[in-house]
Amino acid sequence: QVQLVESGGGLVQAGGSLRLSCAASGFIFSINAMGWLRQAPGKQRELVATITRGGRTTYANSAKGRFTISGDITKDTVFLQMNSLKPEDTAVYYCAAQPRTTLQYDYWGQGTQVTVSS
Repeated sequence: QVQLVESGGGLVQAGGSLRLSCAASGFIFSINAMGWLRQAPGKQRELVATITRGGRTTYANSAKGRFTISGDITKDTVFLQMNSLKPEDTAVYYCAAQPRTTLQYDYWGQGTQVTVSS
């Protein structure tokens, strides 16, 4: 099992920045990749950014140029730096982990609310 705890959400004005943190514990050696996903009311869940154990990153088009995922899975911490925030970035942001055995995001944190005011 893997446990994930997010922190760093909050209220920010449009154009501002937030940094989300995800602390992982448990069977970290089994994790292939970690990601940040978000869900806004009435919208589908969106995969915002991912990072692999080897450090390779990917981003949703909505996040490119504004968000940066970083961290080290082997050191149990992953971050999401969010700059130039927009009201449409308002959502609950979840950290998730993908085990090697399934390559699916099987482990989730409790989520942290990000609200961007216009």
